Amino acid sequence: MSTSTVLETEEHQALRAAVAALGKRFGRDYMTRVTAADGHPEELWAEAAKLGYLGVNLPEEHGGGGCGISELSIVLEELGAAGSPLLMMVVSPAICGTVISRFGTEEQKRAWLPGLADGSRTMAFGITEPDAGSNSHRITTTAAKADDGSWVLTGRKVFISGVDIADATLIVGRTSDARTGRLKPCLFIVPRDTPGFERRQIDMELQAPEKQFELTLDDVRLPAEALVGDEDAGLLQLFAGLNPERIMTAAFAIGMGRYALGRAVEYARDRTVWQAPIGAHQAIAHPLAQVHIELELARLMMQKAARLYDAGDDIGAGEAANMAKYAAAEACVRAVDQAVHTLGGNGLTREFGLASLITGSRVARIAPVSREMILNYVSHQSLGLPKSY
Repeated sequence: MSTSTVLETEEHQALRAAVAALGKRFGRDYMTRVTAADGHPEELWAEAAKLGYLGVNLPEEHGGGGCGISELSIVLEELGAAGSPLLMMVVSPAICGTVISRFGTEEQKRAWLPGLADGSRTMAFGITEPDAGSNSHRITTTAAKADDGSWVLTGRKVFISGVDIADATLIVGRTSDARTGRLKPCLFIVPRDTPGFERRQIDMELQAPEKQFELTLDDVRLPAEALVGDEDAGLLQLFAGLNPERIMTAAFAIGMGRYALGRAVEYARDRTVWQAPIGAHQAIAHPLAQVHIELELARLMMQKAARLYDAGDDIGAGEAANMAKYAAAEACVRAVDQAVHTLGGNGLTREFGLASLITGSRVARIAPVSREMILNYVSHQSLGLPKSY
């Protein structure tokens, strides 16, 4: 048993074991076939929903499990460790489901949360823009309020996951503050087929079933009830979704790293070139041991972040979530690299399924926020050092 699972409750350990069993039923081969066929992991998504895993963090009164991000992160990590992670779990139940359950109107909760929980509906999240990058203050997608209370959105988004399969996208726009004249962030639910809401698939070398899109919002008119929460509390609501995003990205990375490490350890135990298996040589064994340690440490920080968030400590969770995402991404990249290196030429074959993870593991370093921006956050918020920007 790993160090960090000892710290979990019996319920968490049971959830981890059950999800791991589901993951093994599908596995890396399933995800590879789906990706090669340009499809989506619909069977795994439906089964995870049927077992109550997709909505484990959502309120019971709206069809969810009544738990938190701690439980949802276990689900994603174990699916990833089996080689079949569901990236849309980061977006649909974690970001969008959390924001709607915390700040949405009763009508929005009734309309969206049961579907997000049972897998019948999914939602994408649109924040990144071509000219803004990590600087959310430069978001130029604007929302103008009409005399009848409706909204008109205009702008562009880029690298938005799963828009083709999502029933709606939670768009981050900016509205004008009547008191100061400044733009403030707000969140809007934009159904997929809304007139003026166009998407273009981005040609990615990343091998994953979830496609990436550039969005164009050309005078997209929305009813007043498309606004999520309070118009004056948009920033608070935005970060309520971004902290779970970082925690779940950490879970995604840790799961991927564990999968790669498992394949490498299995190979190192069996592969014999001289008198003993190659895993007996310290040049092979020690780097794998280091990777295991780094993954375990990252998981501990992820668990801390999830517990702080579930306890309602948004400030503490913000610091821990950034640290967890950083640690998990770094550990994942090293795990995949060391796994490929352990297998040598076999690490680049389709048979062993590790080469495609080289690109995938880099995503955890880049998205949803780069490691450099996390280091900026820690240096400013945790250490109190001055900003350079």
